[in-house]
Amino acid sequence: MVRLTIDGREVEVEEHTTILDAARTAGVNIPTLCYLRDINEIGSCRVCAVEVEGIDQLVASCNNCVLDGMVVRTNSPKARAARKVNVELLLSRHKTACTSCVRSGNCTLQELANDLNIYYLDYAEHVPFVHWDKTYPLIRENHKCIDCMRCVQVCDKVQASRIWDATSRSTHRTVNVVGGRSFDDVDCTYCGQCITHCPMTPSACSGLWPIPTSRRSCRWPPPYARPGATSSASGQTRARWAGSSLRCGPWVSTTS
Repeated sequence: MVRLTIDGREVEVEEHTTILDAARTAGVNIPTLCYLRDINEIGSCRVCAVEVEGIDQLVASCNNCVLDGMVVRTNSPKARAARKVNVELLLSRHKTACTSCVRSGNCTLQELANDLNIYYLDYAEHVPFVHWDKTYPLIRENHKCIDCMRCVQVCDKVQASRIWDATSRSTHRTVNVVGGRSFDDVDCTYCGQCITHCPMTPSACSGLWPIPTSRRSCRWPPPYARPGATSSASGQTRARWAGSSLRCGPWVSTTS
């Protein structure tokens, strides 16, 4: 067992426990955006960065393990200031039109920005644009993506579909269809896992919205997304929804 102190609280946890898990054991909340247990523990958002006594730089709590005698400060001025800057940088690549967003009030990023008292941005906005054919059942609004990679990892490691991946480099880096291919060329089953695991909201991934034809003629899950079902890249087994701009969750029309 390892003993450490987190925000003045003495904690005893097993070896190889991450600082994040140890903090949660002690009832201390450390905010996260990209973290997804056993699936996406890359520490890319740096929102979970904490201060550790004896170490000059901040460390990501999601993928650094505890050590005996460690003293951790999760909400120190240094950690909070760095967390605020990191979120501001994420917001500079995110379309912050919260008042017109259907997920306003139900968004982790918005909640975190409010908690950190971010009311304006000191950084120039650089929102990448990727064209998306809105006739697809799944609409991706790339300007809402923060490149957390959760949709990529859950699609790859859990669903074994490998539909999404990071494309381009540096400030042009974004999440798109793997290999830069067209969505018509990949075998997506519309399982909805990328939507479910996005940190923006519990039911929206980077602006991925399935669009129903009618709320009265919808059902979930769709036939091709059920266990044992297959889809065709040619689109023969894909439902095609059109006409409505309602964005309320994963639905499929029962009408032809």
